[in-house]
Amino acid sequence: ENSRTKMRSAVSVREGQGVVLLCGPPPRAGELSFAWIFNEYPSFVQEDSRRFVSQETGHLYIAKVEPSDVGNYTCVVTSALTNSQVLGSPTPLVLRTDGVMGEYEPKIEVQFPETLPAAKGSTVKLECFALGNPVPQINWRRTDGLPFPSKIKLRKSNGMIEIPNFQQEDAGLYECITENSRGKNIARGRLTYYAKPHWIQTIKDIEVAVEDTLYWDCRASGKPKPSYRWLKNGDQLSIEGRIQIENGALTISNLNLTDSGRYQCIAENKHGVIYSSAELRVVASAPDFSKNPMKKLIQVQIGSTVDFECKPKASPKAKCSWKKGGEQLRENERVTLLKDGGLRIANVTKADAGSYICLATNQFGTASGSTNLIVTEPTRITLAPSNMDVTVGESVVLPCQVQHDPILDISFTWYFNGTLTDFKKDASHFEKVGGSASGDLMIRNIQLKHSGKYVCMVKTEVDSVASAADLIVRGSPGPPEHVKVDEITDTTAQISWQEGTDNHSPVTAYTIQARTPFSVGWQRVTTVPDVIDGKTFTTTVVDLNPWVEYEFRVVASNKIGGGEPSLPSEKVRTEEAAPEIPPSEVSGGGGSRSELVITWEPIPEELQNGEGFGYVVAFRPFGTTTWIQTVVTSPDTPRYVFRNESILPFSPYEVKVGVYNNKGEGPFSSVTTVFSAEEEPSIAPSGVSATSLSSSVIEVSWTAIPWKMSSGRLLGYEVRYWNNGGKEESSNRVKAAGNETSIRITGLKSNLAYYTAVRAYNSAGPGPFSATVNATTKKTPPSQPPGNVMWNVTDSRVILSWEEVRAMENESEVTGYKVLYRTSSQPNVNVLNTDKTTAELWLQFNDDYIIEVKATTDGGDGTSSEQILIPRLASMDARGSGPSVLSIFSASSFLPTLLSLTLNSVL
Repeated sequence: ENSRTKMRSAVSVREGQGVVLLCGPPPRAGELSFAWIFNEYPSFVQEDSRRFVSQETGHLYIAKVEPSDVGNYTCVVTSALTNSQVLGSPTPLVLRTDGVMGEYEPKIEVQFPETLPAAKGSTVKLECFALGNPVPQINWRRTDGLPFPSKIKLRKSNGMIEIPNFQQEDAGLYECITENSRGKNIARGRLTYYAKPHWIQTIKDIEVAVEDTLYWDCRASGKPKPSYRWLKNGDQLSIEGRIQIENGALTISNLNLTDSGRYQCIAENKHGVIYSSAELRVVASAPDFSKNPMKKLIQVQIGSTVDFECKPKASPKAKCSWKKGGEQLRENERVTLLKDGGLRIANVTKADAGSYICLATNQFGTASGSTNLIVTEPTRITLAPSNMDVTVGESVVLPCQVQHDPILDISFTWYFNGTLTDFKKDASHFEKVGGSASGDLMIRNIQLKHSGKYVCMVKTEVDSVASAADLIVRGSPGPPEHVKVDEITDTTAQISWQEGTDNHSPVTAYTIQARTPFSVGWQRVTTVPDVIDGKTFTTTVVDLNPWVEYEFRVVASNKIGGGEPSLPSEKVRTEEAAPEIPPSEVSGGGGSRSELVITWEPIPEELQNGEGFGYVVAFRPFGTTTWIQTVVTSPDTPRYVFRNESILPFSPYEVKVGVYNNKGEGPFSSVTTVFSAEEEPSIAPSGVSATSLSSSVIEVSWTAIPWKMSSGRLLGYEVRYWNNGGKEESSNRVKAAGNETSIRITGLKSNLAYYTAVRAYNSAGPGPFSATVNATTKKTPPSQPPGNVMWNVTDSRVILSWEEVRAMENESEVTGYKVLYRTSSQPNVNVLNTDKTTAELWLQFNDDYIIEVKATTDGGDGTSSEQILIPRLASMDARGSGPSVLSIFSASSFLPTLLSLTLNSVL
């Protein structure tokens, strides 16, 4: 709705004067909020220290008018409920022309009530604004001087204070102070706190026995303090002797069944009412053990205290009496009848064992229950583990043996450093040993990690006992730490380290090991001092090789043994030095004519002592004084050859080899004698001949050549051979020693002409070849073996016969036969030569004999007949032909008649 058409009468003020423009709000309908339009929508008045819109009255306050304020002002009212807006009529503001207003003290136009009740948890807003010239400053404080909590906010240039979540402590007197240069004014008002009732304790449904007392506590908070009323089944509860109400608590004594019902507790103050309701059931019943039966069995140890419970369901509560073995129990110094109906017996003895009966009674009936008491002997550890001191790798037994009541089951558990031992998981080290009354713990192959506290825990149904022992495991030391090379020279290194763990046995000594690229793994090194005790953490390593990269490590030992080595130090290189070791194995000789060959074993890199390593080779003819020197710059070179036409063959020279590097020269080797190169032979062997020995062997012989020692050593002869179809260039060679004058050439082809020539040689080379001679190998021996070998035996005489062997065209002619015979247990073969196809042997028959026959020819022996076996029992009288199979002898074979035997063939 808009009533802007109706213009209000103008408000005329002087510049510097204060003014209040009234909104004239419509009747209040719920929450309203106010704003003002200046001239035209949407230009709204901006609130600041000079201008203020009260949300209580809706009015616009201007503390001090300025020329810019001239215009039309319209009040806008918004309803929070309907979110609708109402605009008032415009009010013109004009300036008077009769001068400017002078300064004056603040005049409070907006203030809060003298007393303002505020609800718990609500947000309280207080407004305060004053007109004045100059524009007044506004400040707030509590009259009691307490500081404002952080939740309090000042808004609208201090024109309003806001207190959220209002609590009891926020109540009190508040002041608004308005002040300018002309003076000050103060507005005061009291905030009071109130709260609706709020439950602290409500009532709950309850079941109570007849004749018992009901106590129901019902409590609420609130400001002012709430008052209480009680209803039963909707009617006011009347207070009489049995029924009392005090501060909201209801007590009904000596309950009867008519007291049952729905009860309601009401708490109220002037700000609100709250209700809590619950059901009361009054019950009456005879004692009944079915819901809460007595314990069947109690086991206790002699000397302990035992409590028997007797709590049947009964309304009212039952009276309890106790019997044992038909006798009523009375209280004495050991027996107590408890208020709750229970029974207590202190310092129990074996005689207390047995059945205890509780008799429970009320006006509605009687019931009984019983508990059996078993009294046991206490469990005692008879052999407990003791503290031990052991070495890694040993096995120990920690004893834990007990005496216990035989009716009790017993269990043993072990704890190591507070953790339960798992015998399955730790089976490699831990094992329980001993019988049922023993929980001995065996620890096998004990390790450092097994040091600590061991507790044996023994449990029965009624008691438990424990015993503890400390185990110290001593082992060889751990690795030393932080190994450093502090200083290094050409042959020494200063090493330091820190102690590692001693594993419960003090370190007695340290040893130092070194490794280089040339060593086989780690090697112990020499130190100064030679023996390093366990309290020393530095040493000097000596006898190192110069210019070699070293790593060092330290090993600690104690009386148990040597420990783990430390980590290696960083790699360091010793400083350079002149070499100290000359080459070994200096020798030489050989080579070509006019050469002196000198050889040596090269020096390995780890002994070269520095860069620029090489050799100095010195030599002189035997008997002269001046050395000839030369330098070999390669460290790997093993020889030097001196060539000169003046060198006589096989002359002695004195030779030595020295070493040097960039740091200087080292020593020479000792002097040794080396001969210059020899002169090769100049003449060929004479008297060479070749003879065929068989189908595959030719023998070559010659006369030795004349030779004088001054030319050197004759090494031997070289024989060269080739066959008729082959070329001389592709010939084969065999060698004979210098003292030999013949050689056999084997592995040749049969029936073929071979050519051969011989020459002498020595270290300087070979001499000229002899004239060529030849020989033809024989034909091959026959391939057909002697056939149909027959034999018979009379006493020691064996007569053999066989078929003649005929040579084929390309085979050597048969010249005779060989009979080879031996006993089956001896490897030595005997041979009989014959030119016939029969033979006679005289043999001692204390063993089986094996016999075979071959043809002989110029080209060698022919193929062997099959082996024949003559068994020793054949010496009685026998004959046979081989090969065949030995049959089973019957008893008749031993008769002195001539039997025909079939014999086994030996392959």
